[in-house]
Amino acid sequence: MSRHDGSPWRWLLLSALLLCLDQWSKYWVSQHLLLFQSRILIPGCLSFTLLHNTGAAFSFLYSAGGWQRWLFATIAIGVSTGLLWWLWRLPRQLLLLPGAISLILGGATGNLLDRLRLSYVVDFVHVYYKDWHFPAFNLADSAITVGTVLLLIDMFFFEEHRHG
Repeated sequence: MSRHDGSPWRWLLLSALLLCLDQWSKYWVSQHLLLFQSRILIPGCLSFTLLHNTGAAFSFLYSAGGWQRWLFATIAIGVSTGLLWWLWRLPRQLLLLPGAISLILGGATGNLLDRLRLSYVVDFVHVYYKDWHFPAFNLADSAITVGTVLLLIDMFFFEEHRHG
């Protein structure tokens, strides 16, 4: 369990940096690829493919007619508010848990901005092998995933040590 003496502002800066990188990467891909166009990065396994995801993770509810935009935006606002509250209440000496929260917060905010601005989320990282294709994702999705894994690591390995 790593520790430091930082304030929540340090973690919000990490979230903001992630948000900026996410938005920049989506903008860059959108400027350089047409919808559904691919650019191979590593032959046989990795490409950038521009997609517009109106659904949630793995395109869940992508064809629901538009109402899902506001449902997912409301959920993201609620989750982000809860994460901010949690981050502000954490002991200042923790490192892993606020880092995990800030990754999730930055990712959730990145996808929320897409939903509010565009009515869809820009996805473009496409991992595949032969006929197997992982659903396309973006930097925000990656941050949410890594943050969630770190949150689980903290919960299973460090939570007990904090509470005796």
